[in-house]
Amino acid sequence: MGIKGLQWFVANACPDACTMVNLKEMAEKHHISHPDSSPVIVVDAMGCIRHWYTPESWVCGGQWQEYLANLQDFIKAFMAVDIKLVFCFDGVVEQKKRDEWVKRRLKNNREIARIFQFLKSYRQQPGREMFFIPSGLATFTRFALKSLGQETICSLQEADYEVATYGLQNNCMGILGQDTDYLIYNTSPYFSINKFCLDRMVTVMYSRENLCHALGLNITDLPLFACLLGNDIVPEDILEGFWQKCVASCPPKSQSYDKRANIIRAVASYISRIPCSYDTLKDLEEMLPLASDKKLLYRGVESYLLPGQQSPWLPPSVSNSQILKQETAICPDQEIFQLAKEQHVRAENYMVYNVLSKGEVECSNTLEDELDTELPGQALIYRPVRQHIYSVLLESGKDTCGAYPIVKEWFVYFGNPMEQPDLVQPILLDTPGGTPSLRTLWLTKGLEVQTLRYSVFLACFDLQDMVEEFQLLDAPIAAVCCLLIYLTLQVDSLSLEDLNAFVAHTLCLQGKSAAQLAGLQLAQIDSRAVQLGSLFIRGLTTLIMANSACGFPMHMDDLMPWKVFDGKLFQEKYQQSHRGSSLEELLEGNVSIYTSL
Repeated sequence: MGIKGLQWFVANACPDACTMVNLKEMAEKHHISHPDSSPVIVVDAMGCIRHWYTPESWVCGGQWQEYLANLQDFIKAFMAVDIKLVFCFDGVVEQKKRDEWVKRRLKNNREIARIFQFLKSYRQQPGREMFFIPSGLATFTRFALKSLGQETICSLQEADYEVATYGLQNNCMGILGQDTDYLIYNTSPYFSINKFCLDRMVTVMYSRENLCHALGLNITDLPLFACLLGNDIVPEDILEGFWQKCVASCPPKSQSYDKRANIIRAVASYISRIPCSYDTLKDLEEMLPLASDKKLLYRGVESYLLPGQQSPWLPPSVSNSQILKQETAICPDQEIFQLAKEQHVRAENYMVYNVLSKGEVECSNTLEDELDTELPGQALIYRPVRQHIYSVLLESGKDTCGAYPIVKEWFVYFGNPMEQPDLVQPILLDTPGGTPSLRTLWLTKGLEVQTLRYSVFLACFDLQDMVEEFQLLDAPIAAVCCLLIYLTLQVDSLSLEDLNAFVAHTLCLQGKSAAQLAGLQLAQIDSRAVQLGSLFIRGLTTLIMANSACGFPMHMDDLMPWKVFDGKLFQEKYQQSHRGSSLEELLEGNVSIYTSL
């Protein structure tokens, strides 16, 4: 999240902290000073996704082939100047950040409601000022980057902490992202993705040293500075009285800055005038209205300490406890848990580690119309599948009475205030011989177990009796059929026209290039088709979760949206189908692709 207003302050009131840099030239200098190693930039992927998604259409479910091509161009530009990229994604939501995570999801709900209001009023996509990333974009970007040969990391804790740590420990040339926390961490230089120009390989580098010089602070003061301005740990509402005192004791020298800029300067001035010690921090904690949590500032400052670092504001023995925590897991098999963890870090599986470690998972917002009472939210539609998946993952975690551990779900859907997680009970699969162990599914080799994996995978969707039929299909088509059969049985309002649109769209997609899809023009946009497109994409994430849990009976590449979905093409087929178009028209004159299935 970073610190509210600090980015604006640095750009507008502290110009010495912003330097336009040429990454190619920096890489050349790095080669000279470090001849034995290539320059590395660690990328805060979650902070870059909005920058990467440039296709004109975003509301229809995603232009996935175009997006994949964008990622390829981005990677090629860095390869051309011999810069290695390492991409880091959020892999968990830490408990201390849960309230903030929920608050943002509820805010997103309001934005999505406005998007659907616009769609139904104008039957057009809103302008970029209402842009909302396509559902599942973060999840599929991980797999896209891996498929493009990039080193991709999924975090085990707060991603910005791991990004900063990676930058420090690997002597990286810099961090690419858009989060002012990278000004606070004492780590590699921080490059702006928002200011990045791919054609010229230039961007703005923010200097924490120059920021400190302008504010009269030391580098080691920055964590306290961030906490006293408000961040994900220290809420702003408890700091307002403190800010007023700071501003009163340090009135602004110029009226040209806004209120937030004056607060930033006043807080910095306050810190520069007080003794730098743990006793001072304790005095601050007594002064602030921290209610029962008197260690809030302590924890806030500590959260910015990277491995091996200490703070003069904390006791000398304190280093960041994030790296010292003993890991607990609800999975009793340590070998299986370790494998899940390694796959998670390498961004090879999806949600499996989260279930096996804490029994807690989350899913962010989906483009869904809360006023469409006929289409339930995707979180509820796919919950039965997840319940089956949980039973596969937690088979060895059952108690003496045979009861599974409960899984906590933080899934966004209409009517869910998310004050507490939904407590979800795993549901036993209907498979002959019972549910195989993860050791069997993950570690055993041979054709027989591969068939077993596929059978268990389909059983998660209650399709275990159709293994032979599915095995006759190309894998991407099998994935689509799996989803559509499940949705047909699960969603009463799904019509034959809807199914025809999905099938025709998937079949016609096979022969189209990213350029052809980019050139597709829509006269209007149907809001129900928007929700169906998002429902389909969330179905693909459910497929990859099941695939991960069952030991990868399918290649992950075959479950990716750029193989089976395009938002604009689906809109076109949906509208054609609901107008009563013939099969020949839906399939663009190539009926043979349907009859050959």
